[in-house]
Amino acid sequence: MSLLLKGLLALALVYGLLLALLWWRQEHLLFQPQKLPPDHRFQVGADVVETWVDVPGARLNALHLRHPQPVAVVFFVHGNAGSLDNWFVDLDFYRRAGVDLFMFDFRGYGKSTGRISSQTQLEADVRAAWDSIAPRYAGVRRVFYGRSLGSGLATQLAAQVSPDLLVLVSPYSSMADVARLHYPWVPSVLLRYPLRTVATLPQVRSPVLLAHGGQDSLIPPSHSQALKAVKPDACLLLVPQAGHGDIHAFPVYLDTLAAAITGRDQP
Repeated sequence: MSLLLKGLLALALVYGLLLALLWWRQEHLLFQPQKLPPDHRFQVGADVVETWVDVPGARLNALHLRHPQPVAVVFFVHGNAGSLDNWFVDLDFYRRAGVDLFMFDFRGYGKSTGRISSQTQLEADVRAAWDSIAPRYAGVRRVFYGRSLGSGLATQLAAQVSPDLLVLVSPYSSMADVARLHYPWVPSVLLRYPLRTVATLPQVRSPVLLAHGGQDSLIPPSHSQALKAVKPDACLLLVPQAGHGDIHAFPVYLDTLAAAITGRDQP
C-alpha cells in the first residue's frame, strides 16, 4: 500500500471519528447553559413570580412578570446560551407596555434540572411551558417571542396554537443552514436538531414580526429574508447597525416591538 493511500485512509478515519463525535456530542456545541445553584435568588421585582414546570424527567424553572390587568402576555423562548439570570431583563420595557412576561430555562439551564436529548423533547418542553400558563390568559392577547435558537421552537408552537402574534428575533431559516455556514465540512444529515423554521412558518396562521440586525454575522439577515419569502405577509424589521446580541439596544426595534405586542400596530 502506497504512502499516499495510507495517508488518505488515515485522514478518512480521522474525519469519520470527528463526525461520530459530532453526532454524539452536538448538544455541547449547540447548547451553552449557565448553571445556577438551587438556592439562587433572582434580582427581580415583587411583581415577578418564580415558578416551575414539571416535564417528563425534569423540572423547568421559570419567571413570570405579572401586571394587575395585562393587555397581553409575552411567552418568551430564549437563545442557546446563558440562563434566566441574563435573559429575564429589561423588565421596565414590559411594565411600561402593561404586558405580562413569561420565560423559562431549558433543561440543564439555570436552575432547571435534566438535560436536553432531542429536538422532539425540546419542542414538547416548550409546549408544556406554554400550557402551564395558557388558562390564565383566556381572552388576553397572546404573543409568542422566539430569540435566536428559540425562534424555531416558538414557530413550532405557533403552528400548533395560533397566538395573536409571533415575534422572531434574529431567527434562522433552519439550524442546518446555520451549521452549513459555520461548519461547511459537516454533512447536514448528521444534525439531530435541524429546526427547519422555513418549513414550519408557512403553517403559522398568526401575524408574524421578523426582526434582524444588519450586522449579524452569526445568523445573517438573509435568514429572515428567506423566512419572509415563505411568509410574504410577515413584517420584516431590519436594523442596519445591530448585530446578533444587541438589537434590543436600538430604539427603532423597541418602538416596533412595543407597538406590535400591545396590538397598536398589527403586523
